[in-house]
Amino acid sequence: MKGPRDKRMTIDEVVATLEDGMTIGIGGWGPRRKPMALVRAIYRSELKDLTIVSWGGADVGLLTRAGKVRKLVYAFVSLDSVPLEPNFQRARQQGTIPEVVELDEGMFNTGLQAAAQRLPFLPMRAGLGSDVLVNNPWIKTITSPYDEGHGHEELVAVPALRLDVALVHMNRADAHGNATYLGPDPYFDDLFCMAADRAFVSCEQVVDTAGLTYETPVQRLLLNRMMVSGVVETPHGAHFTTCTPDYERDEPFQRAYAAAAGGSGEDWQAFHDRFLAGDEAAYQAAVEAFRAEMQAEKEAAK
Repeated sequence: MKGPRDKRMTIDEVVATLEDGMTIGIGGWGPRRKPMALVRAIYRSELKDLTIVSWGGADVGLLTRAGKVRKLVYAFVSLDSVPLEPNFQRARQQGTIPEVVELDEGMFNTGLQAAAQRLPFLPMRAGLGSDVLVNNPWIKTITSPYDEGHGHEELVAVPALRLDVALVHMNRADAHGNATYLGPDPYFDDLFCMAADRAFVSCEQVVDTAGLTYETPVQRLLLNRMMVSGVVETPHGAHFTTCTPDYERDEPFQRAYAAAAGGSGEDWQAFHDRFLAGDEAAYQAAVEAFRAEMQAEKEAAK
């Protein structure tokens, strides 16, 4: 029996709490430490009409390909070595995302900060004089009430990016929701969690609370239990994105994904049938088989 502070859940239990029309923030950064096991579960689900808020990578690509996204709020959608995520590119070119909000990266960050502080907006200079305000005329400017010797400055009133749910992936977590990253960058996963009504963290391994700071600086303890509603242990749950130092980005698999996403409908269907039609265990088994094939081809080429 779980204790009252034990927040451990399964992937399916997390997805079962989500509803059509929700605003879901997805942590990580492009092709780095994305909660892909949770994203794949949403891809397989019946959820629809979602608003997705993300520094996007394959998370945005998969969900747009599956027709889950009614509104997308993003600063970029990239796989790094593939500059423009191909499923996202396809969706934009075909106009299958009903509403898009493209923000400057600083504005995106400020919007999360405003939501985390439970403010309606925060002022900043980024965006002034740019097409961000032309393409999003609902974003307003505000005049500073303070004259600092050069008049009352006009600033962008960046609206809060409030989230119903945040999904993030960390290297380690305990059963209560405290979680640590071990790689070089925290990204903005803490802001996503604080900007959301509820947050779910997937992780490579659930450990005892003391293990979160064993041979690890306490400063890497990014999430505390007050931010987190549920914890899911998902080994390789960020695949095919990075989860340094546990593993790096799976470039051969990413190339296969990008080729299928940018290819014909039959190409994508074949990829879907092989990797995405089953549950997470089936996905991981298919990835292992793919790696074995790649290794066999490499050996044969010697």
